[in-house]
Amino acid sequence: MKEANYPRATISDSLIMGDHAVSMCKDGAESIACLGVDFMAESVSAILDKNGFGHVPVYRAKEKFIGCTLADSAEKDAYRAWLHRARDQGGKALHVVYINTSLETKAVSSSIVPTITCTSSNVVRTMLQAAAQVGPDLKIYYGPDTYMGENLRRFFQTVATWDDKKIASELHPAHNSKSIHALIDGLDVFPSGNCLVHHMFGSDVVDTNRTHYDDAYVTAHLEVPGEMFEIAMEKSLEGRGGVGSTSYILKFISSKISAAVEKDTKEHTCLKFILGTEAGMVTSIVRSINDILDKHGSDNVEAEIIFPVASEAVFAVEDDEDFAVVPGVSGGEGCSTSGGCATCPYMKMNDVDSLIDIADMVLDKDNKVNRMKLIGHQPADRLKGKMLGGKKASDLGTEPILFMRHLMKESSLPDDLMQRIVS
Repeated sequence: MKEANYPRATISDSLIMGDHAVSMCKDGAESIACLGVDFMAESVSAILDKNGFGHVPVYRAKEKFIGCTLADSAEKDAYRAWLHRARDQGGKALHVVYINTSLETKAVSSSIVPTITCTSSNVVRTMLQAAAQVGPDLKIYYGPDTYMGENLRRFFQTVATWDDKKIASELHPAHNSKSIHALIDGLDVFPSGNCLVHHMFGSDVVDTNRTHYDDAYVTAHLEVPGEMFEIAMEKSLEGRGGVGSTSYILKFISSKISAAVEKDTKEHTCLKFILGTEAGMVTSIVRSINDILDKHGSDNVEAEIIFPVASEAVFAVEDDEDFAVVPGVSGGEGCSTSGGCATCPYMKMNDVDSLIDIADMVLDKDNKVNRMKLIGHQPADRLKGKMLGGKKASDLGTEPILFMRHLMKESSLPDDLMQRIVS
């Protein structure tokens, strides 16, 4: 989607959605359609309110709840009990909560333990900076994504084997092997939270990759199970693997394609990439690859994107046991939530027909029926009028996001957050 042609349409992650919505409102937009899950629409609405556009309605694609198994993990009593234990243990504590959670989760968390949000792109930087500023006695509580938390532990364990010079130059100037070990010792990961999509990438998928695609580059998002993460980490030591956020994976694949093109060899080259993350990002990958190949006018380089497939998602065609298909394809869906290819059933609730329906209702909002239906498309404001610890719950919900923005801009934790951690 090119913003120059469609200034009021954009593709972004859940964090930047709110910023784009603010820009659209400044440009005159009177309503916003958020194609995502409920916590995204909820966050967009809160950010608009913080920027003086609280009167602008935010609509989701469906009237019914569009959930997220990862965000729901942090809504349960077990998560709050985990945070209460963190508080009761005393000492210097920081709760690093994944951005893909509801405002209520962020608000409640902030009322219990000092809290900052993170994305998969900046979570490593967040933990390193916090440990550097607070000191080796900091206890970091990470949630709700258990896979990501344990993968971060594995990542830091690998980093701890580097020499101090490499750690300081490539990771963080204030860290060395001793401080990384202290960070690992102080890391507490919520034990029971995951995304149903990334849950698909288990040991069976890893065995398939090792057996049939050992010559491929392997990428893995921080949210995938440890087996998939470890094979990507192993490959990374050879320069044939990459672990990180979706933006990092895109950058990794694009760099390998660029390097192959720049060799300017006359021989045909096919690069294989195993994509260990949600299938939806293949569009941006294909676009980037095509742009690189078109720019260099290369006909000798091609790329194959491989999605891991769980064996339980594959069934033999009747009367032909040698030919297997992935369920979902014959039904026109293209993917299966059993693991045929990684796609989120909740995100798939967003479709063009639903968007057109919302647009039609907005254009004819003088119609009483349409006005009532549009109310059903707005995310529930669960924090409205609520107070937590003597503070407005809505302010507590956005506070961890503001702390993260300060860290991204200033490369340090804000003074307010630091005071809460050490007090």
